[in-house]
Amino acid sequence: MAIDTTETTSASPTAHSPLGTRLSTRDKLVLFVLCAAQFMVALDFSVLNVALPVLGKDLGMSQSALQWAVTAFALPSGGFLLLFGRIGDLYGRRRLFLTGLALFGTASLLATFAWDPASFLTGRALQGLGAAAIVPTGMSLLTTTFPEGPARDRALGISGTLLSLGFTVGMVAGGVLTDVLSWRSTMGLLSVFALIVLPLAPGLLPESRTPDRPRLDVPGAVTVTGGLLALIYALSTAAERGFGGTDVIVTLAAGVLLLAAFVYIESRAHAPLVSLPMLRRRTVAWGNLGGLVTFSMMSTVVFVLTLYLQETLGLSAFETGLVFGVQGVMSAVAGVYAPKVIGRFGARRTLVGSLAGQGLFVAGLVLLNAHTWSVWLATAAISLASMCHLGAIISYGLTVTSGVPDEEQGLATGLVTSTQQVGITIGIPLLGVLATTSSDLLAGVHTVLALDAVIVLAAAVLVATGLGRDRSRPVEAEALGLR
Repeated sequence: MAIDTTETTSASPTAHSPLGTRLSTRDKLVLFVLCAAQFMVALDFSVLNVALPVLGKDLGMSQSALQWAVTAFALPSGGFLLLFGRIGDLYGRRRLFLTGLALFGTASLLATFAWDPASFLTGRALQGLGAAAIVPTGMSLLTTTFPEGPARDRALGISGTLLSLGFTVGMVAGGVLTDVLSWRSTMGLLSVFALIVLPLAPGLLPESRTPDRPRLDVPGAVTVTGGLLALIYALSTAAERGFGGTDVIVTLAAGVLLLAAFVYIESRAHAPLVSLPMLRRRTVAWGNLGGLVTFSMMSTVVFVLTLYLQETLGLSAFETGLVFGVQGVMSAVAGVYAPKVIGRFGARRTLVGSLAGQGLFVAGLVLLNAHTWSVWLATAAISLASMCHLGAIISYGLTVTSGVPDEEQGLATGLVTSTQQVGITIGIPLLGVLATTSSDLLAGVHTVLALDAVIVLAAAVLVATGLGRDRSRPVEAEALGLR
């Protein structure tokens, strides 16, 4: 990997602690900048949810149009991830990371002061475009800055914790800010995050890129971006109107065809956007499957539980936020201990075990009913499931990126972050629609939770079979000082 040595000499955080788990002051500052940016993006996925009804009345958006407040962000943030990850590899990850931060902050201000639906949705779409630049380059900077081993394991553990926590904090903060101030403050909070991180990043982050600069795979970029955009649009629209609409069928078919064309193009491209040999690595393929399932299925659980707690049990938005606040605290606890578990059992075994735990605790939620005591069951089960979910997040990221050369880290982390973003986006349209369209909400919630649990447990079996025996455990455990 070619790195700008004038910057790396002064900015590399690993010079102080390449082997130990203790991080230097610069390590911590670099990690703060990268994790704060990732936390900001995760926050954006949920902070607006509670505020949507108030927002719609203020801007004159119909109930059916409110979904686009979420979809306008999800389309570009999921669709452009792989493309921006590769651009960062070729032309500078730090440069694109800073550009994404600036765009995200500016777009958040536009959404904060939006005067009509068009200006607001424009701001949301630009936020998504900025997020698509921040997420893959931020993860690439993290994995290329911290060497493989305990330093990277700890950094990924903290990053994964904040990613999961950001979604939960967003739900709590969204309710509080909307009640105390207005829905606009939820967007203003995001611009404040960007303004804090942006001035710190240039002096701390080293620039990195691939050693040569092959031509950008334009046909691959067009087909994968178009395919992801079409797929996310189809699934998001299906959540509102079902899968029978002509536009849903057409865009879903277009998405599948474009992604198939992408695979064909990549098999013949001189400098492919995605290395198909990399996708044939067991760790990359099966690790990403585990990541896709854990993200998509947990986002679905959070969505249907929000409906259940407010519509069936009659909790307020603030009380519902408190339930997920407990979930967030337990996720943070899991983030502290997950690297130790990985050190003891290995990333692959931890991934399989975490998926199995998530599925089993979600299955317990099927026992929910209309009695008020169910809130305690919901709080306990979602918190325990989220602890397993957090373990899956960290271990799948380590599984996918371990052993990948530095010059391909952008491609590997681009796949990791695409899996995260696409997973968060598709879970609700795939299963959540079964609850929102059911004549009996509680019955619909039970159906979704049962299917969710089955899918996660099936994924655990598939990932365990696909990855095979974890032979990396003794090395990882020894590196972390836990054996």
